[in-house]
Amino acid sequence: MRTLHHCPEVLVLPNAWDCASARIFEEAGFPAIATTSAGVANVLGYPDGQRISRDEMLAVVTRIVRCVEIPVTADLEAGYDDAAKTAAALVESGAVGLNLEEASGDPAKLVHTVSVVRRVGNELGVNIVINARTDLYLDQVGDPASRFDRACERLRAYRDAGADCLFIPGVTDVETIRRFVEALRFPINILATAGAPPIARLRELGVARVTIGSGAARAVLGLTRQIAVELKNEGTYDSMLRGAISYPEANRLFEK
Repeated sequence: MRTLHHCPEVLVLPNAWDCASARIFEEAGFPAIATTSAGVANVLGYPDGQRISRDEMLAVVTRIVRCVEIPVTADLEAGYDDAAKTAAALVESGAVGLNLEEASGDPAKLVHTVSVVRRVGNELGVNIVINARTDLYLDQVGDPASRFDRACERLRAYRDAGADCLFIPGVTDVETIRRFVEALRFPINILATAGAPPIARLRELGVARVTIGSGAARAVLGLTRQIAVELKNEGTYDSMLRGAISYPEANRLFEK
């Protein structure tokens, strides 16, 4: 999977939250998939933000890995309380990579987590693909004038600790994305969200990886709410029937 970050084409990784969504993304032809911590947490009755336990999160990751034949990288939030244990559990799940974020805005902790995951993976003979994330643009915290330089400083530290890709959610404007690509000269991950350039433009800018986060999972929740409102208020089913896959198609996702 690491080589996919260094290809002429952008590595587009849709984020699955269960086996069905993973199989749909696989059938669509993606070379690999990611998971979404928010999507998995919400399905199991938790808010996002490392409120779900490591064991519950990795149980879902393990099931997804077993349902698809393409590589899976897991969103494991900030790595939980024991990065070495998390890395070992990730390897056991069969996933080949993970996404790690800053815990409470503490870049030093993420530097340590990245280095521990890299060390444990090497000890277990697995070259884990690490995607390290800064939330400076997502949270819009601090002085905007210095945000770019502070983000670069953090991202370089994550790179030097062993990260393979640097994730900057919240960045959507072309000029800032271009500046990051030129300043870092390293694979960067952009979040596909409102206002973000299309894949073709991101490729022109030199972006290596694009993920959708919890976007698809939230879109499904939005459709479910639309179905619920229509069913309750109108007594009709158009929202439910429009675009739905058939019962046999749903079963065929798992008839391998």
